[in-house]
This record gives sequence, C-alpha cells and structure tokens, in this order.
Amino acid sequence: MSAASPTIPRTPATTVADVPVRTLVAGVATTSFAALLMELALTRLFSVVLFYHFAFLAISLALLGLGAGGVFAYLGKRRLARWETRSLLRWLSLLNALSIPFVLEVILHVPVALASSWMNFLRLTAMYLASAVPFFLTGLALALVFARASAHISRLYGADLVGGSLACLAIVPLLNWLGGPNTILFSALMSALGAAIWAMTASARKLALGLALVLSLIAAGNHSGKLFDIVYAKGRFRDPSWVEFARWNALSRVEVDRLGDEKAVVIDGDASTYIMSADPEEWEDSDWQRDLMSAPPALVNVLRPRGTYAIIGPGGGVDVLRAVANGSPSVTGIEINPLIANTVMRERYADYSYHLYDRPEVHIEIADGRSFLRNTKPSFDVIEMTLVDTWASTAAGAFALSENSLYTVEAFRTYFDHLTPYGILAITRWEFRQPREALRVVSVAIEALRELGVRRPAGHFMVIANGALTEDGIPVAVLAKKTPFTPEEEQTVQQHLRNYPKLTALYLPSQPEANPFTTLIRSSDANAFVRNYPFNVAPVRDNAPFFFFTLKPSQVLARGSPKLGIDWKVNIGVVVLAMVLAISLAAVLAFLILPLAFGGMRRSQAATPLLYFVAVGLGYMLVEIALIQRFVLFLGHPTYALTVVVFLLLLSSGLGSLVSRRWAPGAPTARIPLFLIALALVLYTRLLTPIFNQFVGSPILLKLGISAALLVPLGFAMGMPFPSGLRALAAEPALLAGTREGRENTLEWAWAMNAGSSVLGSVLAVFIAIQLGLNATLACGAAAYLCALLPLRTLGSFVD
Repeated sequence: MSAASPTIPRTPATTVADVPVRTLVAGVATTSFAALLMELALTRLFSVVLFYHFAFLAISLALLGLGAGGVFAYLGKRRLARWETRSLLRWLSLLNALSIPFVLEVILHVPVALASSWMNFLRLTAMYLASAVPFFLTGLALALVFARASAHISRLYGADLVGGSLACLAIVPLLNWLGGPNTILFSALMSALGAAIWAMTASARKLALGLALVLSLIAAGNHSGKLFDIVYAKGRFRDPSWVEFARWNALSRVEVDRLGDEKAVVIDGDASTYIMSADPEEWEDSDWQRDLMSAPPALVNVLRPRGTYAIIGPGGGVDVLRAVANGSPSVTGIEINPLIANTVMRERYADYSYHLYDRPEVHIEIADGRSFLRNTKPSFDVIEMTLVDTWASTAAGAFALSENSLYTVEAFRTYFDHLTPYGILAITRWEFRQPREALRVVSVAIEALRELGVRRPAGHFMVIANGALTEDGIPVAVLAKKTPFTPEEEQTVQQHLRNYPKLTALYLPSQPEANPFTTLIRSSDANAFVRNYPFNVAPVRDNAPFFFFTLKPSQVLARGSPKLGIDWKVNIGVVVLAMVLAISLAAVLAFLILPLAFGGMRRSQAATPLLYFVAVGLGYMLVEIALIQRFVLFLGHPTYALTVVVFLLLLSSGLGSLVSRRWAPGAPTARIPLFLIALALVLYTRLLTPIFNQFVGSPILLKLGISAALLVPLGFAMGMPFPSGLRALAAEPALLAGTREGRENTLEWAWAMNAGSSVLGSVLAVFIAIQLGLNATLACGAAAYLCALLPLRTLGSFVD
C-alpha cells in the first residue's frame, strides 16, 4: 500500500519520483534544523518573558504543532493531492518564515503574570497556540514528505534527526552572537532557505532568497534589541529607561539597571544582584561597611576575617567586597556566567566597581560552582553561597532543568570535603514566618554531616536572620561546620549581634530558641520531623534535586493566590505544570484526536497498531527529559546539558534510523531494539550516579567523550522503532489484496499519535521526576518501550 490513501488516485502531484533524493534529504534537514532551532531558542526566551516553569513549554508546543500538522496532512490529503509536492513544500516553508516574526511579537507583547487566574490561563493559552503555528507548518511539511516519499523513509527520518542535531550544535554560538530574539529570526531565515531548496524555478528560488535577505536585514537592524526586545518580563512591564546595558548569551539575558544611585545586574528579568561601588581601602566607618556587616552573611566574615574564601555565584561582588574588606588574602569567585564576571564586572563597570574583580587577592573562575570544587585541590576556610537562585538564573529549556544540584546532599558533601578541618559552610536563603527554605538547607546539611559521621549535629550549626521572620521573606544565613562551634566563636557572634541589633539569632548551640530550626537540629529523629512538618523540608538528592519546591500538594491547591512570599513563584510551578498539562490535553484532543476520529478514519481501521507509536513517543520523551536533567550536574549547566544530550540523541537516533531498514526490517527483528533500550535504561538507573561522581571534575573534553559513550549507543537503538513502524504502515500497492483490502494508510495517524504522546510525555516526565525522582522517570521510559512490544505483534501483520 502506498503512502497516499488507496481511495485517492495516484497523480504526479502525490508522488516524488521526479524529486532527487538529495533534494528531499536537504529540504527535510533544513526544515528540521529551523524547527528545532526555534524550539531551543524559545526555551531561552520563555525563561525570560515568562517564569522559568514555562521554559519547557517550547518542547510541548513544538510537539503539538508537529503532530497537528500531521493530522492536517491526513484530513486534507484530497485537497493537498492537487498540489505538486515541491511547490507545496516551498509555500509551506515561505509561510513558516513569515509567521515566525509575528509569533515573536506575540511572545514579547503578551503579559503573563505568575498567578492562577483565568485571564492568565487565557493569555498563556493564546501564547501557546500562537507559538505552535510554525511547528504546525513544519509538521505538515514533514508529514507530506514522509507520506509521499515512504520508499525513502529511513533516509528522510535520518535527515530529520541529523538536521535537528545540527541545530543543537548551533544554538549556543547563535545565542552568544545574536541573542534570543535574533536567533528566532535566524530560524525564520533558515525556513526561507528551505523554501529555496524546494523551489523548482529560478523565480521561485529568487523569491525565497529575497525573503531570507530581508530577514537577515531585520536581524541586523535588531542589534542591541532596537526592533525586537523584551517588553514584559514575568508579567511586568520592563521600562527601557532603566536599562543601561543588556545582552544575551546561551545562559541567560543579563542587563544592568539603574536604580536611583545604584546599579543592579538583572538576570532573565527577575533575579538581581547589586554591583558594589566601594573602595575596599576606604571600608572602615563607611556606609558600605555598616550596610554589608549588618546582613546575615556577614557572620562568616566575623568568624573567619582572614580566611580563604570560595564564593559560588558572586554576581555583582557583595560577598567578594565583604571578604576582601575584612582582610581575606584569597577570594575565589566561581561565576557561571561570563557576561556577569567579564563583560559587566571586568569591562563595562570595572571603574564603577573599583576594579573589584581585578584585585590581586580576587580570583574569578568561570565555571559551575559544584563542578569547580570537585575539580580543585585546595581547601577553603569558607565556602559561601548567598541567595543563589538556580531556578531563576539557569533555566535553559525544560521544567526539569530548573534545578542545577547546588542544594543537594551530594553537593553539600562536596562542600564539606573542600573545607579545612575548621572551615565553615555559609548558605543564605530566604525564610518566612513559617520556615521552609533555610530550614531545608539545615535538613540537607544534617543529612550530609550524618553521612560524614556526625551523629549529634546540635553544636555544628548557627542560624542568623535579618530581623523577625515575615510572610514576605527575609534573608537567613545558615552556618555549618564539620566540627562543633567553639564557645569563643559563639561569643564572637553574640558580640556582633549586639553591635548590629537588627540581626537575630534563630539558633546558637548554647542558646537554642523555640522554633523549627531548634527542633530539627536537636531532634533525635529528623525523618519524623520532616514527615510531620507542614512544609516539605526533606533533604534532596541528585536523583530529585527539586530543592525549592517546599509546598506540599495540598498547600498548593489551598492557597489559591500568592501571599507575596518570594517563594510562591517557585512553588506555584506545580500549578503551572498542571495548567500546561490541561492545555496540552485539550490541545491534543482538539488538534490531534478528534479531527482524526471524526474526519475520515474508518471504523474498520485497526487502532491497536497505533498504540505502538504512542508507547514509542512517550518513552522517547520520558528518557530525553530525564537524561537532560541527569547530565546537568555532569556538564555544569542546563544549557550545555540540553545541547549535548539532545544533539547526541538526535544524531545517533538518525544513524539508527538509517540502518534500521537493514537491521530491523520486520516485526520480529524490531523487538530487539526495544529490549535493548529497556535493558540499557534499567542499567543507567544504577550506573549514571557513580560514573558522574567519578568524572564530574574531569576536563570538559573528557566529559563530552563520556557523554557520547553513554548516549550514542542508547540513541542509536532509540532511532530504530519509529521508522520501523512507519515502514510497517507504508506497504506497497501491490499488497492491497486479501486481509489488506480496504485498509487505509495510517501514516498520518501514526505521526499524530507519536507527537501527541510526546506532548504529554514531556509534561509527565516532570511530574514523575518531582514525585519519584529521575531514576523512576528513566524506569518509566523503559516500561513504555516494553509496552510497545504488545501492539508490535499486531503491527507485524503489516510488515513484509
């Protein structure tokens, strides 16, 4: 049976016999490159315009659009059959190139606040559906090519995956060079070039190339955001008069805002850090000294004024200035974003900051804090993190990417291992009238100390607040040591508290207060405290590094609206996730299932074989999302994990697709890749953690090699099931006899089912990861591939 329906006459328009295979391959690869490039760029844009919970939305809407395009190809095949293939593909590529700038305008100009109101739900839905339009056009084009050129399905599917993998390689340099909006415009330019590839005449090719030239000129004119730039961030209007400097890179959007007499670095329109403009040589009796020493993090400077410091996330230099001014001979600042450390602090605002980052005692390292410490030999007297919000500054493309494992038990063990025998770990977090965030820091530290052999942690902690706890949240510093604090150290802290009465001790070893910090630290059964406490303050691990989710599900549903606590925008992510799941379910029903159910699918047509594509699509997304998160710690940043994991999986899946015709041509042999995938995933749940722990501090090239060794064989096998299933459905016309008589081609159904299950899988992966952990997500992916074995038996009746 052919890729076209047997009830439709096979006309020259519905065949591609006259289209060179190299044109098909180049066109599919270019189309896939443009689509995935836009998807990856949208993750970066969504993490700025919306809250980071929405970053993974790009994955969901891309899959939805691709699937809806396949459905439309199925429902409109009679009308589409009137079009010559290359002409239709050229127009679809041109429409795609024209639609992308309009989608960009919608994203930049629709304010979506972080609140569970119907208006925000409608705005989010409008943005969701508008952003899916380019992917719909891409899905339609790819479905047409796959249906009309089913004889070349392995090559085309391989070109599709290879084009996507090249987009993964391109996204980081493009974001660094062009920025978020311009990278999206570049994807439009690539769509225009795709139209040129499909063009059959010189005039049509000139039109496509002319559009590409116009788009390149628009991108050039948008240098420094003159045409397309952030208008609303997190639902708030961004007044351009505040902004002195703004630039994108692959990690975030960094701007410097003028706030009265001060300047602040703002990351992704939300997280901010003030740039210090003070001379350390004129520190004594200055306003800067009074302000900075009256903050909770100053306690560690009082206890170790001349110690060596490692500061994770120094930002604008608050902790660095305090350490230098108090006499530290060596301060190592570990800043992951070179825009902040180099462009802002060492270049544009070097004079304003009195060249703080250029001082001889200050050493700035561009790296992930935890990975740097694992790779460094020296020990420090102090390791400090002050309000380092991984959820705000490192969102890169998936909800599961929202944590970068700085606040896990394994991370705290690394910190303690790199402290001198009497060194101090100082972590400052927000805290509230009913403690949960700094309290969770204590919970994680207690577990890490327990694993290091500390059985009675009561003397190992100090907790200092910036006044009385409020519902809005105030900074609270947690100081922890491998050895108990001495009476002399307590006296030093108490004297500082008398000098700065605003500071309040929530816990001192000799003066415990009646509060949850004291109860937890002095508890003989920390697990029982955690179970009974109204908030989720259980210690988190690398397998489920969701430190900032402290609300329990019942609390999320009961609160209804924000209470102005600064952690609400984090915890409401569960509500947002449910909202996106509801939108995804409705969209899958509206644009995939119902149109096919009522638009021409025969009742006699077997539905069971299509469950194969549901299982394969679900399994692929569960595995991909889980692996991206697992590789965040190993590679040092979510952007790198997203790029490397998706690139390697797509590239190796493309290779697997190309050889699947020879290695897995029929149902019996197609079972082998499914078994191998499930077995590998089960092994990965056991092997990834020890491998990552062993090599996390290795040079980046070695880590990339290890990543390839882990991902390429898996991706190679994962690339086989889908094209094998498509070939099973794309039988030859000569076989339209006997049991196959009257059976309509279901390629578009298969495409839609695979895309629909992938949409839901991208959301379900996050739910499973939050509730059960990333290893459980991988295990569910293995189960999905095993479930594909059941409908494979019925699919086998289609296979030669």
